[in-house]
Amino acid sequence: GTVSNINGKSARNLLDLILKGEKFDEAVYDQMIKDRKISRRLKASKTKLIEDMNGVLSPVQIKMIRELRKHIDELEKHIRELDQDINDAMSDPEKEAAKRLTQIPGIGEDSAKIIISVIGVDMSRFPTDRHICSWAGISPGNKESAKKKLSARTTKGNKLLRSTLVVCAHSAVMKKESYFSSLYNRIAAHRGKKRAIVAVGHSILKIAYHMLKNGESYKELGSNYYQTKTKESKIKSYLTKLENLGIEIPVEYRNQALQMS
Repeated sequence: GTVSNINGKSARNLLDLILKGEKFDEAVYDQMIKDRKISRRLKASKTKLIEDMNGVLSPVQIKMIRELRKHIDELEKHIRELDQDINDAMSDPEKEAAKRLTQIPGIGEDSAKIIISVIGVDMSRFPTDRHICSWAGISPGNKESAKKKLSARTTKGNKLLRSTLVVCAHSAVMKKESYFSSLYNRIAAHRGKKRAIVAVGHSILKIAYHMLKNGESYKELGSNYYQTKTKESKIKSYLTKLENLGIEIPVEYRNQALQMS
């Protein structure tokens, strides 16, 4: 592919050149890079882009591209208007809550507004994070039989919220050396990518729930969170086993052992 997003800034500027029938060569490429009209991170190389841009389009194809471009522009205009309507309808507490949720990796302004519009700001109606995840339908099924492997299927719930969380999850795992990236890689390695994305969406909603319930800010747990957590669990397990064998462990030694995790 030449570009990853046909509606992106680079793609639009390249389409403008095609529709105008202008030639695209190294000089034009360099100037567009300089003017920041196209990104240096395009999927296609400089040589490949020049080759693709100088292909032959018939008048009918050019007309079709113009009409499609016009249709996309109209749709984007409607979306902007609807976004403004949603923003105007939100109360100040809802706007503040949505702003706080954008601290979570993967959640942008639009996604935050959708999440708040669905779950609200009062988390008292959900006794625990498990309740809200179940209600949202983002709790991965965990039943397994001899003939049926674990799947990425979720329980029934709010489709809009669930799909939004999945989109946020895809974005969140792109941040390397982060908690969400680590969570995704850990689960994907054993249970597949789809189940891993659902798990990340599930984790995002749990974090959002506690942030809204307790008025907290987002805290990055880091990519080594599970490694540290596993070490701590093992130390606690060994200490318990020793105590069950009748071996009394002084408090200072117990605390020292736990600090090693």
